Amino acid sequence: MKKPLPIGISDFKKIIDGGYAYVDKTLLIQEIIEKGTEVALIPRLRRFGKTLNLSMLRYFFEKTEENTSYLFKGLKIWQDERCRAMQGQFPVISITFKDIKHSSWDKTLEHFRILLSEEFQRHRYLLEGDILRVEEKEDYQAILRREGTQPLCEQSLRLLIKWMHLYHKKPIILLIDEYDAPAHAAYVGKYYEPLIEFLRNLLSGCLKDSSHLKQAVLTGILRIAKESIFSGLNNVSSFTVLSETFRDKFGLLESEVIELLKDYGLSEKLSSFKSWYDGYRIGSCAGIYNPWSVLKCIEEKGVLSPYWVNTSDNALMKQLLTKGGGNLKADIEELLRGGTIDKKIEEGIIFSELEKGTNTIWSLLLYTGYLTIDATPSYGIPCRLRIPNLEINELYKSMILDWFDKSIDEHQYHLLLESLIHGDVKTFSRIFEDFMISSVSVFDVPFEESEKIYHAFVLGILVGLKGKYDVKSNRESGLGRYDVMLFPKSAGDLGIIMEFKKVERSDKMGTEAAADAAILQIEEKGYAKELIDRGTRRILYLGFAFKGKKVSISHKFRDE
Repeated sequence: MKKPLPIGISDFKKIIDGGYAYVDKTLLIQEIIEKGTEVALIPRLRRFGKTLNLSMLRYFFEKTEENTSYLFKGLKIWQDERCRAMQGQFPVISITFKDIKHSSWDKTLEHFRILLSEEFQRHRYLLEGDILRVEEKEDYQAILRREGTQPLCEQSLRLLIKWMHLYHKKPIILLIDEYDAPAHAAYVGKYYEPLIEFLRNLLSGCLKDSSHLKQAVLTGILRIAKESIFSGLNNVSSFTVLSETFRDKFGLLESEVIELLKDYGLSEKLSSFKSWYDGYRIGSCAGIYNPWSVLKCIEEKGVLSPYWVNTSDNALMKQLLTKGGGNLKADIEELLRGGTIDKKIEEGIIFSELEKGTNTIWSLLLYTGYLTIDATPSYGIPCRLRIPNLEINELYKSMILDWFDKSIDEHQYHLLLESLIHGDVKTFSRIFEDFMISSVSVFDVPFEESEKIYHAFVLGILVGLKGKYDVKSNRESGLGRYDVMLFPKSAGDLGIIMEFKKVERSDKMGTEAAADAAILQIEEKGYAKELIDRGTRRILYLGFAFKGKKVSISHKFRDE
């Protein structure tokens, strides 16, 4: 009998007790113990097992009235005698910030009061006896009643760690899940500064040189720059997707996916799963699959869909990419063609820098899973980035269409594509010229990059032909490299070759002459060879010449 899939379940005990399928990641416990890092910050992609792993750590380390050792018997960690001896031996503070996503600072602070109250309630036994002084009990009660002042809330975890250490006479293990989630919401909601000040005081207070702390593990999506939150903390070690440590403890390895597919009778679907959900790399560990998408696809009996992408509104990413200049959009086009780009990746994200330059944006896209590294990173060398898989590729394509939504209505857009593939160059040219006038301003085009950027612009438009055409770019055919070629998927449909020319404002040659020259280049270089070799007989040559927002289009039909 197949085990139920733990879709949306991130409580380790519930998964084990409920007999759900579980991919054994318990050796994370061993690695944390052996690493011995006082404060480990582990940023990983959304829905890559962070919450489940922190839940596992809590059930392993926490000393409670219930013996939880049975949860780990039969799992990999139980074979390590030294680790086994540490099970259920420590007081634990466990808290998550993952749902703190509000539109204002007042609501966010109130949510923090609720979370802190809930964790203080878990340790209410501290109010018994004489561990706390009278005034400390008053502070404790204020936090329980969700009436703590902001300064008291900022010091609350530091105080709780201290009081628990005094009570248990053992140092504390602190687990904080999705520590950076409030920062994402604060940046979008425009209350970033008060939020960061609060987080800095809250985390610095409980992490800085604490003699009461055994170990702390924080997870999130981003490593927010040290100067933003972790200023003055020398005991925080960050293990990002560029690090070797913990490289195989989040996400699914191919061997683990193979076993899952075998268990659910979907082994023949491995190549499809690989194309859609594989492709991530953490440190030197390549071939990491998105666990959420794999489990959802198994639940849907192998129906491929962008499951992970559809779990988020992607608001921040879309906001930044839409505001990005032409160079950024041209780089996205290169990635969509299956290429790679080399970019410097910042170790930590400074949100205030996101709109000032694209380097920080590339770091954000990498850490959030919309890009991945193509090779093991080397210190001081720009990272080679690529789109990991088809699921993410589909997201970028949909966003490219969104870039144009504000410039042309849906009817006009479809008319543009239909006129193109039916060879109605007059209609296509008219709509395309209008499109250029209303859209190109968002590209902020510098002349030296203009041909590359117009190229990306046109490719973005052609995303809408995905079902009818294969769109290729910058490939060799005949005696040279064409700019764009559209290969029809149905025999008898029109094949299309596009060539782009830029015209300097000071150039005496007009755009019409330059467009004619583009047609001549298509003919002289024999670009049609690849289409002809595939059996396409009706071919449309299109020459584009751009001068600022002005565009001229020449054409010629080739029929055999």
